Amino acid sequence: MTPSTPPGRLIGAGRTADVYEIDADRVLRRYRIPFDVGPEAGLMTYLRQAGFAVPEVFDADGSDLVMARIRGTDMLADLAARPWRAARHARTLARLHDQLHEIAAPPGLVPQFGAGTHVMHLGLHPGNVMLTNDGPVVIDWSNGAAGPPGADVAMSTLIMRSSEVDSLPAAVRVAAGLVRGLLVRRFEAVVSADPRPYLTQVAEFRLQDPNVRPNEADRLREIIRAAHRPDR
Repeated sequence: MTPSTPPGRLIGAGRTADVYEIDADRVLRRYRIPFDVGPEAGLMTYLRQAGFAVPEVFDADGSDLVMARIRGTDMLADLAARPWRAARHARTLARLHDQLHEIAAPPGLVPQFGAGTHVMHLGLHPGNVMLTNDGPVVIDWSNGAAGPPGADVAMSTLIMRSSEVDSLPAAVRVAAGLVRGLLVRRFEAVVSADPRPYLTQVAEFRLQDPNVRPNEADRLREIIRAAHRPDR
């Protein structure tokens, strides 16, 4: 494959990468920025061997990652269409974090946020969970790192609390916003790792991400200010 020749029709697009259909069983995730998918592919293969539900990787070359096509709906879209499922999805999201954090980081996985030898996704939010007939599958491992589980949970809550959702129709985005607070509260209530000691550190780290938008950065700064108020 070459960057100038996408293999098929575009079926998805994120802030840094596009997803193309190759055939009925495979997709290509192609980054629009310089990015080496080798570490991401290696981590996904490692997690799949450990029994964690991730897409099977077929090939990795430069900024191109060929994976199994996942048939299903992402949790964010399902939540927006069926907001009454917020508590159920919060429990599923917490369970996925707990299962992931039981897996020791493989040798060479980049560390983040101090001491910790567990695998962190650093983006395990509803938009990265595909709901399939065989159970949830976690996608987008581009930020995977080794570290403390609490930092991983902190990143997930910060993304859910601050991020704009523009991959959904406007009316659906409104519905998603109405249940955001409930989802986060239920998630934090049942997930095992405590995000609170890491919120400020992780929020400041996320502020350095060039893909974070101005409104999202404002929300992150407000979270940081709130964490430092005397009544907290």
